[in-house]
Amino acid sequence: MTEQAAGTTEHDDRASTRLHQLARFAHEQGGISIGEALCGLGHPSLAFIILFLSLPALIPIPGPFGVVFGSALALVAAQIAIGRRTIWLPAFLSRRRLSPSIVELTVRYSAPILARIETVVRPGRLALFTGATMQWLLSFPIFLLAITIALPIPLGNYMPVFALVAIAVALMARDGLLILAALFVSALAFVATAGLIRMAVTGLNAIGS
Repeated sequence: MTEQAAGTTEHDDRASTRLHQLARFAHEQGGISIGEALCGLGHPSLAFIILFLSLPALIPIPGPFGVVFGSALALVAAQIAIGRRTIWLPAFLSRRRLSPSIVELTVRYSAPILARIETVVRPGRLALFTGATMQWLLSFPIFLLAITIALPIPLGNYMPVFALVAIAVALMARDGLLILAALFVSALAFVATAGLIRMAVTGLNAIGS
């Protein structure tokens, strides 16, 4: 599957609007695969790909959403880091299907987060931090956040997903200040994840002793 070149900074509609369009598309099709979702609204930007692949990890229902979408995000970030001009996902990921109810749940749970972020977005602010070079630099924290999402850590997805959503919305609006804020949240997410892992290891050691 190929998508728009990773280095583009083409302006998109508001993230919330595009997600509602995606939910309608999934309802009309009776389900949607990851590949269809990324192609169904035309040629999505890098920012929308990051947004779409991040949000399902928020769904509070059983399922390997963190592993599937975290792995896809890690692949996307790795391709940006090595300078690929297009984004590709293997067939087993691009063909992964989501039911209309799952897409609707994703939009329902993500809409409040998006609404809060979009209230502070200012297009063009600190544009120095929104160009192609910054997108390349962002591939490294995005990769680490994706790995964090893929790990089976209870309650470990929320801060990484929030950071990824902030990065994606900031790139859509070309808001450099929001990108810097998202990087700060990313750092907090890494610290929180390390703390959760340490607690889990301590708990396992206590059980085994």
